[in-house]
Amino acid sequence: MKKPTKGTILLSEPFMLDPNFKRSVVLLCEHGEEDGSVGFVINKPLEIKVNDLITDFPEIESHVYYGGPVATDTIHYIHNVGELLDDSMKVTRGIYWGGDFTKLKFLIDSKLILPHNIRFYVGYSGWSQGQLHEELAFKSWVSARMHPNYIFKSKPDHLWQQIMYNLGDTFSVIAQIPETQFLN
Repeated sequence: MKKPTKGTILLSEPFMLDPNFKRSVVLLCEHGEEDGSVGFVINKPLEIKVNDLITDFPEIESHVYYGGPVATDTIHYIHNVGELLDDSMKVTRGIYWGGDFTKLKFLIDSKLILPHNIRFYVGYSGWSQGQLHEELAFKSWVSARMHPNYIFKSKPDHLWQQIMYNLGDTFSVIAQIPETQFLN
């Protein structure tokens, strides 16, 4: 079991029944032994665009994703333009979280941030101190290395399978298990 760190991907185990995390890929954006962990489900797009949720926001053709069950009245953003957006927090190579909201609006309005540079999330996934380690020990999650393409170029519907397959060995077999199981 790889120890989780900021920038780690968590894949839900294939038979997880929790509807919040079934076949989820979660990017850990914060992880601390004493403060807990924060992440975002990166493979669950919603049928809504960011302009439908935020008034007085520049036009951008960007869908919103379900980030997790915590604080679903909040919007977060992950992007690849940390050098342009002040106060962005680097998560891992090529991936940043948050940043100055006023400047974000300016950069979008100026077309310096385009839909392929940013993803918006409603809510987040959170774990209290020690909770994630317990869930990993219980094998609720499989950890993997993050790649920026997982957010910005991969198809969300196939991302869980893609990463499982990329892990090789037993995981490539697990990736082929159908999502819906029927008993004969």
